[in-house]
Amino acid sequence: MTSKPGPEATHASVSHPAGAKAQAQGAGEWPVVVVGAGLAGLTVALHLASQGQRVEVLAKRNLGEGATAWAQGGIVGVLGSDDSVESHVRDTQDAGAGLVDEQTARFIAENSAQAVSWLVEQGVPFSPDPEGPLGLHLTREGGHAVRRIAHAADATGKAIHEALLAKAHAHPLVTLRERWMAVDLITSRHVGQPEDGPRCYGVYALDIAAQRVETLPARAVVLATGGVGKVYRYTSNPETATGDGIAMAWRAGCRVANMEFIQFHPTCLYHPCLLYTSRCV
Repeated sequence: MTSKPGPEATHASVSHPAGAKAQAQGAGEWPVVVVGAGLAGLTVALHLASQGQRVEVLAKRNLGEGATAWAQGGIVGVLGSDDSVESHVRDTQDAGAGLVDEQTARFIAENSAQAVSWLVEQGVPFSPDPEGPLGLHLTREGGHAVRRIAHAADATGKAIHEALLAKAHAHPLVTLRERWMAVDLITSRHVGQPEDGPRCYGVYALDIAAQRVETLPARAVVLATGGVGKVYRYTSNPETATGDGIAMAWRAGCRVANMEFIQFHPTCLYHPCLLYTSRCV
């Protein structure tokens, strides 16, 4: 891990953190910094803000450029009377060919209905069905034994992202920083306190417009930066999927696993100049 700016900031100036003692004194006033402005990052930000916590959300490009808005089919939840957590877990394990972590699959299934209900409360315009659970129309895709997919026509991710962005923009405790790219986590060794053990004090982030790497002290840092598909020359992932958060976490001492699983869209048409997905076919 390095405190120097990355390649994009070669000619930028850098601000440095204060001493560890001075930082610790002001820690209670720091915001939580969320790196990533997709579904995961915005969900964390809104939940924290609802509890009175000040939050800063960093988007390294425009707020709408993450992967969330690209998702089409819908969001899965154990919602119907014909469904169950056990059925959902079983379908997930079968679709995962035995590679699924059952504990994780079970946790997601058990909390799925609450998560969908929260999205409804945030104003996500899911396709309605007066007779459906939560008033939602549920559909079914491959791998599912029953209808359990809530959707907003065929642009679910876009609908979710727009609704959560509107909520975040309107919340007085949430600050959205557009075109702010996280460069590295500030850890104990950056502030001269390696004997304190692993600890994160904030984020070095490049303000792209100002061409300056700023120090953002944080009460906590949440990495919600998405995948790594763009490390490949050809990918159906968005330009922002470059694995920044995974690299920062690894440099800070976090464990990294399952890197062989790379998300991609299964229906692409190759052209020498363009890459089409089923979104435009």
